[in-house]
Amino acid sequence: MVLNVAAYHFVEIADPAALAADVRAWAEAGELRGTVLVADEGINVFLAGDGDAVHGFLDHLRADARFASIVCKFSDSVAQPFPRLKVKLKREIIAFRRDDASPLAGRAPAVAPTDLQRWIEQGHDDDGRRLVLLDTRNREEFGYGTFAGALTLPIDNFTDLPAALAPHRDALADATVVSFCTGGIRCEKAALHLRADGMDNLLQLDGGILGYFEQVGGYGYDGRCFVFDGRVALDPELRPLVDAA
Repeated sequence: MVLNVAAYHFVEIADPAALAADVRAWAEAGELRGTVLVADEGINVFLAGDGDAVHGFLDHLRADARFASIVCKFSDSVAQPFPRLKVKLKREIIAFRRDDASPLAGRAPAVAPTDLQRWIEQGHDDDGRRLVLLDTRNREEFGYGTFAGALTLPIDNFTDLPAALAPHRDALADATVVSFCTGGIRCEKAALHLRADGMDNLLQLDGGILGYFEQVGGYGYDGRCFVFDGRVALDPELRPLVDAA
């Protein structure tokens, strides 16, 4: 059985190249495959391999005080979903290109998966405001599944989100809007930018769809969640769509 881990953490990195070299060495020592992105704003991890090796890698990472609190999402597969190991230096660990969207300066308010489930059941938040779920992913991703009734936007790139959402802003003014994505990382930036742009009724789903699946299951969700590897998509039980040994 192969253990898959997805994790990200925003923290100032003074020497991204040095961290990338360490990360590569730890991953190679455990014969892990996948992609790790390193930037001066943090780290984004998608790795898979033997379970002990995955946890060994995370032990190395968490031994660095900057990553002691990194939150990880795990799932199993029969097959190794990555062809090789890639460790890359990037300007951003998730590209958004907005100066007002740096998670290093703070975090937008979030809603926990259990609370979102309750709001979906109620049809409104705990203050009685109507609920709108905003999918920040692109059209290929939400084609595999999304929350029932979610607002989806015809975008191909995350950077196109603000412009695509603009025509809907007035209609959302009386709602509590909860943005969501695969694992939460895109909403860390999108929610900050949109709130800075006056959308103070916007929250982010803590942990994204995968965190929701882990904690709640598939309540209110139709289909699967697209992932960026050979598994293609995961169902609410975190089972891969493609998993041929």
